[in-house]
Amino acid sequence: MEAALKKEVSGVFEREQHRLLAFIRGKVHRLEDAEDIFQDVLLSTLERLSVTDPIENVAAWLYRAARNRIIDWYRKKKPIPVSFQEKDGDMSFRQLIDESGLNPEEAFFKDLLANEISKAVEALPAEQRDVFVWQAVEGRSFREIAEKTGDPVNTLLSRKRYAVQFLRERLFEMKELMDDYL
Repeated sequence: MEAALKKEVSGVFEREQHRLLAFIRGKVHRLEDAEDIFQDVLLSTLERLSVTDPIENVAAWLYRAARNRIIDWYRKKKPIPVSFQEKDGDMSFRQLIDESGLNPEEAFFKDLLANEISKAVEALPAEQRDVFVWQAVEGRSFREIAEKTGDPVNTLLSRKRYAVQFLRERLFEMKELMDDYL
Protein backbone atom coordinates (compact mmCIF):
# COMPACT_ATOMS: atom_id res chain seq x y z
CA MET A 1 0.00 0.00 0.00
CA GLU A 2 2.81 2.43 0.85
CA ALA A 3 4.43 1.80 -2.56
CA ALA A 4 1.18 2.76 -4.30
CA LEU A 5 1.01 5.92 -2.18
CA LYS A 6 4.58 6.88 -3.11
CA LYS A 7 3.81 6.23 -6.77
CA GLU A 8 0.75 8.49 -6.58
CA VAL A 9 2.75 11.27 -4.93
CA SER A 10 5.60 10.97 -7.43
CA GLY A 11 3.09 11.18 -10.31
CA VAL A 12 1.53 14.33 -8.90
CA PHE A 13 4.97 15.73 -8.21
CA GLU A 14 6.10 15.12 -11.79
CA ARG A 15 2.98 16.82 -13.16
CA GLU A 16 3.31 19.80 -10.82
CA GLN A 17 7.09 20.21 -10.57
CA HIS A 18 7.46 22.97 -13.18
CA ARG A 19 4.50 24.96 -11.87
CA LEU A 20 5.60 24.44 -8.27
CA LEU A 21 9.12 25.63 -9.02
CA ALA A 22 7.69 28.64 -10.90
CA PHE A 23 5.47 29.38 -7.88
CA ILE A 24 8.50 29.29 -5.58
CA ARG A 25 10.59 31.38 -8.01
CA GLY A 26 7.85 34.00 -7.97
CA LYS A 27 8.40 34.43 -4.25
CA VAL A 28 12.16 33.72 -4.02
CA HIS A 29 14.14 35.31 -6.83
CA ARG A 30 17.42 33.42 -6.64
CA LEU A 31 17.19 30.12 -8.53
CA GLU A 32 19.47 28.36 -6.02
CA ASP A 33 17.23 29.30 -3.09
CA ALA A 34 14.10 28.30 -5.00
CA GLU A 35 15.61 24.91 -5.85
CA ASP A 36 16.57 24.35 -2.20
CA ILE A 37 13.03 25.10 -1.08
CA PHE A 38 11.69 22.89 -3.88
CA GLN A 39 13.79 19.96 -2.68
CA ASP A 40 12.77 20.56 0.94
CA VAL A 41 9.13 20.40 -0.11
CA LEU A 42 9.65 17.09 -1.89
CA LEU A 43 11.56 15.62 1.03
CA SER A 44 9.03 16.78 3.63
CA THR A 45 6.18 15.41 1.51
CA LEU A 46 7.85 12.01 1.16
CA GLU A 47 8.58 11.95 4.90
CA ARG A 48 4.95 12.85 5.66
CA LEU A 49 3.54 9.93 3.68
CA SER A 50 1.59 7.56 5.83
CA VAL A 51 -0.82 4.78 5.00
CA THR A 52 -2.81 5.44 8.17
CA ASP A 53 -3.02 9.23 7.63
CA PRO A 54 -2.96 9.77 3.85
CA ILE A 55 -2.71 13.17 2.18
CA GLU A 56 -6.10 13.86 0.60
CA ASN A 57 -5.00 16.31 -2.10
CA VAL A 58 -1.30 15.90 -2.86
CA ALA A 59 -1.07 18.92 -5.19
CA ALA A 60 -2.62 21.22 -2.57
CA TRP A 61 -0.29 19.73 0.03
CA LEU A 62 2.74 20.50 -2.15
CA TYR A 63 1.76 24.16 -2.63
CA ARG A 64 0.92 24.58 1.07
CA ALA A 65 4.27 23.04 2.02
CA ALA A 66 6.06 25.31 -0.47
CA ARG A 67 4.32 28.39 0.92
CA ASN A 68 5.28 27.38 4.46
CA ARG A 69 8.90 26.75 3.45
CA ILE A 70 9.07 30.15 1.73
CA ILE A 71 7.78 31.84 4.88
CA ASP A 72 10.34 29.95 6.98
CA TRP A 73 13.09 30.91 4.52
CA TYR A 74 12.23 34.61 4.81
CA ARG A 75 12.07 34.41 8.60
CA LYS A 76 15.56 32.90 8.75
CA LYS A 77 16.99 35.28 6.20
CA LYS A 78 18.88 38.17 7.76
CA PRO A 79 18.98 41.50 5.97
CA ILE A 80 22.28 42.47 4.38
CA PRO A 81 23.65 45.52 6.16
CA VAL A 82 23.85 48.39 3.69
CA SER A 83 25.40 51.73 4.43
CA PHE A 84 25.79 54.98 2.62
CA GLN A 85 29.46 55.27 3.45
CA GLU A 86 31.45 52.08 3.00
CA LYS A 87 32.56 50.51 6.29
CA ASP A 88 34.22 47.21 7.02
CA GLY A 89 31.76 44.39 6.47
CA ASP A 90 28.88 46.57 5.24
CA MET A 91 27.74 46.86 1.65
CA SER A 92 27.32 50.24 0.01
CA PHE A 93 24.51 50.97 -2.43
CA ARG A 94 27.08 50.79 -5.22
CA GLN A 95 28.06 47.23 -4.20
CA LEU A 96 24.43 46.23 -3.85
CA ILE A 97 23.67 47.48 -7.37
CA ASP A 98 26.86 45.81 -8.68
CA GLU A 99 25.56 42.46 -7.45
CA SER A 100 22.14 42.96 -9.03
CA GLY A 101 23.33 41.68 -12.43
CA LEU A 102 23.27 44.89 -14.46
CA ASN A 103 25.19 44.54 -17.70
CA PRO A 104 28.24 46.70 -18.59
CA GLU A 105 26.21 49.01 -20.83
CA GLU A 106 24.35 50.17 -17.75
CA ALA A 107 27.50 51.07 -15.76
CA PHE A 108 26.92 54.79 -16.20
CA PHE A 109 23.35 54.55 -14.93
CA LYS A 110 24.42 52.27 -12.09
CA ASP A 111 26.89 54.85 -10.80
CA LEU A 112 24.44 57.67 -11.35
CA LEU A 113 21.69 55.81 -9.51
CA ALA A 114 23.92 54.93 -6.55
CA ASN A 115 25.07 58.54 -6.24
CA GLU A 116 21.55 59.96 -6.52
CA ILE A 117 20.14 57.54 -3.93
CA SER A 118 22.94 58.36 -1.51
CA LYS A 119 22.50 62.11 -2.04
CA ALA A 120 18.73 61.89 -1.64
CA VAL A 121 18.94 59.88 1.57
CA GLU A 122 21.60 62.20 2.98
CA ALA A 123 19.34 65.19 2.18
CA LEU A 124 16.57 63.83 4.43
CA PRO A 125 16.11 65.46 7.83
CA ALA A 126 18.11 63.46 10.39
CA GLU A 127 15.10 61.92 12.17
CA GLN A 128 13.49 60.80 8.92
CA ARG A 129 16.81 59.52 7.55
CA ASP A 130 17.50 57.46 10.67
CA VAL A 131 14.05 55.84 10.66
CA PHE A 132 14.22 55.16 6.91
CA VAL A 133 17.68 53.60 7.08
CA TRP A 134 16.94 51.54 10.19
CA GLN A 135 13.65 50.22 8.87
CA ALA A 136 13.94 50.04 5.06
CA VAL A 137 17.66 49.37 4.68
CA GLU A 138 18.66 47.52 7.85
CA GLY A 139 15.33 45.71 8.23
CA ARG A 140 14.63 46.69 11.85
CA SER A 141 11.04 46.64 13.06
CA PHE A 142 9.30 49.81 14.13
CA ARG A 143 9.01 48.32 17.61
CA GLU A 144 12.81 47.91 17.80
CA ILE A 145 13.32 51.49 16.61
CA ALA A 146 10.76 52.77 19.12
CA GLU A 147 12.62 51.01 21.93
CA LYS A 148 15.90 52.49 20.73
CA THR A 149 14.68 56.06 20.28
CA GLY A 150 11.88 56.27 22.82
CA ASP A 151 9.54 57.66 20.13
CA PRO A 152 6.03 56.22 19.61
CA VAL A 153 5.60 53.79 16.71
CA ASN A 154 3.07 56.09 15.00
CA THR A 155 5.63 58.91 15.01
CA LEU A 156 8.18 56.60 13.42
CA LEU A 157 5.64 55.50 10.80
CA SER A 158 4.98 59.15 9.92
CA ARG A 159 8.69 59.90 9.65
CA LYS A 160 9.20 56.99 7.30
CA ARG A 161 6.18 58.03 5.22
CA TYR A 162 7.55 61.58 4.88
CA ALA A 163 10.99 60.18 4.00
CA VAL A 164 9.52 57.96 1.28
CA GLN A 165 7.51 60.87 -0.14
CA PHE A 166 10.64 63.03 -0.21
CA LEU A 167 12.69 60.28 -1.88
CA ARG A 168 9.98 59.67 -4.48
CA GLU A 169 9.90 63.34 -5.40
CA ARG A 170 13.67 63.68 -5.36
CA LEU A 171 14.28 60.55 -7.43
CA PHE A 172 11.34 60.96 -9.86
CA GLU A 173 13.51 62.39 -12.64
CA MET A 174 16.01 59.55 -12.17
CA LYS A 175 13.16 57.04 -12.48
CA GLU A 176 11.96 58.64 -15.71
CA LEU A 177 15.49 58.61 -17.10
CA MET A 178 15.93 54.95 -16.19
CA ASP A 179 12.50 54.07 -17.65
CA ASP A 180 13.41 55.77 -20.92
CA TYR A 181 16.78 54.04 -21.11
CA LEU A 182 15.83 50.60 -19.90
